[in-house]
Amino acid sequence: MGVERRHALASKALGRSLVPPQAEEENPALTAVTGEILDVSPHLIIVENPEGVEERLVIAPWATAWRGSVITPADLPTGSRVVIRARQSGRVADRLWGDVTRVTGVILSMGRDGRDRTVELHCGPHRGTREVVIPYGASGRIAVRHPRLEPGYLFDAIGTRVEGVTTAYLPATSQPPYRATAVPPPPPAYNGVQSRISGAAAWSDAFDEGEAGVAYPMLERADSQCDDAGVSCTGLPYLSLGSMLYVGNVCESRAAVLPIVACGCMAGRFCDRCVECGTSPRGRIAELSPASFVELGGDLTNGCFNARVGLG
Repeated sequence: MGVERRHALASKALGRSLVPPQAEEENPALTAVTGEILDVSPHLIIVENPEGVEERLVIAPWATAWRGSVITPADLPTGSRVVIRARQSGRVADRLWGDVTRVTGVILSMGRDGRDRTVELHCGPHRGTREVVIPYGASGRIAVRHPRLEPGYLFDAIGTRVEGVTTAYLPATSQPPYRATAVPPPPPAYNGVQSRISGAAAWSDAFDEGEAGVAYPMLERADSQCDDAGVSCTGLPYLSLGSMLYVGNVCESRAAVLPIVACGCMAGRFCDRCVECGTSPRGRIAELSPASFVELGGDLTNGCFNARVGLG
């Protein structure tokens, strides 16, 4: 049964509207524009979005871009896949990420290609196996936050994917000290069910381009058809695919109600913290699509924001 069908049935049973409620925002709205760069200059970028429609955006004078390192927007090559954070009804680009990707998984093996290192990762039953290149120039930076580059340990990095090759440039988090099979148990529940649960929200490139939605760790295994689901060190309630989840960015005072469209079984194995704005409680409580992450004020190269989640 598809996510849309599940949502429609749940809404009918609970007497809810099919239109997700709009969470109140204290800041001007952000728009995520994704697609392929057709042309770019210091002042204008033209992108073909996933629907095949051309979008023209003015590049703000203060705008920056990232494609393995910080560059000027005009240096993004034509043909790159780009995620753009836009303001003023989506017409002004102020932050751009070119060919950005994120690789999150369990280390299967390590190797070398000259001075560069290669990592083979198991990214969960839904995402399969990926090979990642760690260039020599980035190896020290990644090793500082991932000291155990050994089979069985978790790995999470941000980089680029160009012509089928994934290259890691930035550690997305500090590597958990335990093996992927030894996730700490959640704390005992108290005072019933909390209406809002705090933790870290991350992002993943496992969604369709431009898709809005969330991958959630605590799904029923039969519902998600995933034997790895239902693992988290945070006291999250069980939900199902198609449920609507409130996600709030504590740092930016932004919030949205998003559909759960995927299983976040790999995210649930990270009992880490986000330190972008204060320090979050331990545990990843949601994994957002790049578009949803950006529209909630997240920076893709930072990799997380302090969040609260609850039923939508």
